[in-house]
Amino acid sequence: MERRFEGKTIVITGAAGGIGRSTAERFAQEGASVVAVDLPGSGLEDTVALVEAAGASALAVPADVSRSSDVERYVQAARARFGGIDCFFNNAGIEGWIGPTTQYPEEMFDKVIAVNLKGVFLGIKHVVPAMLERGSGAIVNTASIAGLTGTPSIFAYGASKHAVVGMTKSAALEFGPLGIRTNAICPSPIETRMMRALERGINPDEPEQVHQQMAAGNPMGRYGEPGEVAALVAFLCSSEASYLNGGIYPIDGGRMAR
Repeated sequence: MERRFEGKTIVITGAAGGIGRSTAERFAQEGASVVAVDLPGSGLEDTVALVEAAGASALAVPADVSRSSDVERYVQAARARFGGIDCFFNNAGIEGWIGPTTQYPEEMFDKVIAVNLKGVFLGIKHVVPAMLERGSGAIVNTASIAGLTGTPSIFAYGASKHAVVGMTKSAALEFGPLGIRTNAICPSPIETRMMRALERGINPDEPEQVHQQMAAGNPMGRYGEPGEVAALVAFLCSSEASYLNGGIYPIDGGRMAR
């Protein structure tokens, strides 16, 4: 595999999850040092093991992305261990409650907004100064096709991902002139824990039926794989994407083409 990120450092939030972990492995295979960020007890050690097995250096930083002090800590850890940050996969997110909006728990709404929206904001706020020290950088935010269309049953999640799309465009305009590109990916459906949770939320008795229906309704007849998302993130962070800034990229098998 081409080593496009030799000598580079990437910070990945949500690094213990399917997409985050796969992206960490992909960047490691391409030569990057990886700072893996996720909640304590989430399985970061497995991500670090994958990175190291690929021959790259890794640093695990347990953190809550919705807390400014934790975000500052993972940025400082990246600076201390690797000298700075070149790429940032602003990926951490939760699906929240699944069900009728009129029954949506207020405390869960607040939690989803804190992780999916405030966490993305805090990441940009604290990572950009580190990138400016390098003179350039690439940020990829994880939105969702739920940020491009209506999303019944996952009200807070959809609202948060629409906001991520908006923040991506604003960041691209603000930081593009400074040499920092910002783009967003909009995945779905992908073979991840989050999709399993969504399937169970829609039909607790027969989640596999939901899986089959969603796959059949996709033009490609299947869910995507985390590695396919990782490939897009790697491209957007690479020099090959040097003129891509402010883009919103669905990775959904053509679902949004309907």
